Amino acid sequence: MSVLPFPSFLDDIKEKGVRKAVFELVDETVERITAGMNIQDIREALRGEAPSRRPNPRLTPHADAFWMHMRPSYYHQAVTGIYPTLRLGFLSTFTFVIEIITGLFLMVFYTPSPTAAYQNMITILSNVPLGQFMRDMHRLGAEAMVLVVALHTIRTFATGSYRRPRQFTWMTGMLLLLFTLFLSFSGYLLPWDQLAFWAVTIGTSMAEAAPPEIVGTNVNLLLRGAPDIGAGGLLRFYLLHVFLLPALTTIFIGVHYYKVVLHGHSLPPRLEEVGQDTAKRVPMDKRVYFIPDVATTEMLWFGLTIFIMTVMSIWFFHAPLETHANPQVTPLHTTAPWYFLWLQGLLKLGDKILFGLVLPTVLLAMFIVYPYLDVGRSRRYAHRRFQLGMMLVFIWIMLFLTYFGTGKWGVESAGDQEMVQAIAPMEGIGPIRAFPYEEWVNGTYCTDDLDNDHPLPLVMWGQPPRVSDPLPNVALPVICQRAPDGPMRSLMERFMHEKERWGADLPNVVGILTVSDAQTDLKRIDLRIIWNTPEVDENRRPLRDENGNIRIRMVESMYNDQGQQELDDQGLPVKHMVPGILTSGKTLYVSRLSDYQGGGH
Repeated sequence: MSVLPFPSFLDDIKEKGVRKAVFELVDETVERITAGMNIQDIREALRGEAPSRRPNPRLTPHADAFWMHMRPSYYHQAVTGIYPTLRLGFLSTFTFVIEIITGLFLMVFYTPSPTAAYQNMITILSNVPLGQFMRDMHRLGAEAMVLVVALHTIRTFATGSYRRPRQFTWMTGMLLLLFTLFLSFSGYLLPWDQLAFWAVTIGTSMAEAAPPEIVGTNVNLLLRGAPDIGAGGLLRFYLLHVFLLPALTTIFIGVHYYKVVLHGHSLPPRLEEVGQDTAKRVPMDKRVYFIPDVATTEMLWFGLTIFIMTVMSIWFFHAPLETHANPQVTPLHTTAPWYFLWLQGLLKLGDKILFGLVLPTVLLAMFIVYPYLDVGRSRRYAHRRFQLGMMLVFIWIMLFLTYFGTGKWGVESAGDQEMVQAIAPMEGIGPIRAFPYEEWVNGTYCTDDLDNDHPLPLVMWGQPPRVSDPLPNVALPVICQRAPDGPMRSLMERFMHEKERWGADLPNVVGILTVSDAQTDLKRIDLRIIWNTPEVDENRRPLRDENGNIRIRMVESMYNDQGQQELDDQGLPVKHMVPGILTSGKTLYVSRLSDYQGGGH
């Protein structure tokens, strides 16, 4: 007799034996977890067999389980293939789950403080097991989630699935798209590198333009925590990223799924009669039950998605981490994340308030209310030519605006800065840092002639070098050497290509690359761009002569064109008019231990 007031597991062992008692305990536990399916039911479902128990236990989880009630117990056969859903709704939710899992892993090793955040990222990438893999998966999942949710929205509009009775479902989907964009953007600041700092600085500056001024100023302060991004802003973006936005997204995913189950998955447009919605009236011979058919298909998509993301994260995609955030240095061609480039393109077209705030807000409102305004009865493509044409025009406009938002359109930078940026970018790796250390050959090489040793024709006469000048001395003639065959010549040919690309407004421009030993296992690389000073108009644009050549400004110098000083009869220096010279450049140091070698493009 049991000493307890209820039958115990030990009593079952005495009565039935260990094997049977343990099996019944496990079977009962599985049935409680699945809200109705025991081990035999699960085995039959995975084998594709008909259920042996009645009533069908595979339907019970949809009524009693916490998660499964959000999924319909059966689907119409027409919506279980790739078309018309393309599985984009499932992939949207799945990528969000990946973000939650990988984000929790990263949170363990991260502190939202400007003094610790960047070092935490270095630690995650270098000292945490699977740290870089998890960060790459998190960033890749964020990019994929934005893309998949956007494609899901386009698919829904293309098939007319936003129409009555699904207007509210469409509205929750638009809000989820908005949350997805801000989830990814809020995570941009957390690494606290240059890319994060300046991208978020640009984004939050738009809030400051919101009228009236008191609203814009206070919204900006609320986001940043101060006039400029700092500790307060980082903490705010961290809380947005890990708490508020995920909570809102989870709530609206639940609402969205509930409405999808309530109204059913809309059928392909050709299968429904005009003016009818038969998604909820599924004939018995057209039903495909979630368990096992749809569930096993989603497991296949689950495994395939994880496999593709794993391969991408290991071999092809790595989340960038640039230098530590520096408010004093603005990187060249700072741009917003790719999914906000269209907004940056709009800002280049005109007023920041009109194009950056008013127009996007009006577009969002139009998208939300459009299903209530579209009273057409047919979802068939042939009857919706205007809507589909409008959709295609909108997509093309967004693509063009995205291009406008890049640094390739509407951005004028000095050619000398572009040349140096292409070879040794302020952020990222670039050809110089990726160059194999063993292939560096000490010397001075010039883009005007790679095949012969020669003196550089451009000389800064009369300007003695400064002791603090870290760049090569060009106050005296520079002797350029022949570029050796192999990687060094290829690098200089790349330099020549950039000179031809960006040096159109720099008369007689020459790029100089000097390689020297700074210390053991450390090379000093000096890049200098030198060119004649052009004459310019009031808009700082070069003036040209009748032959189309840029006019060179002549300057007064105490040295002749040979770099020599001449004296008159009274022993005073004779003044000469010589072509003006301008120069710019930068110095880099590369180590034999650098892990960049061979990693740049």
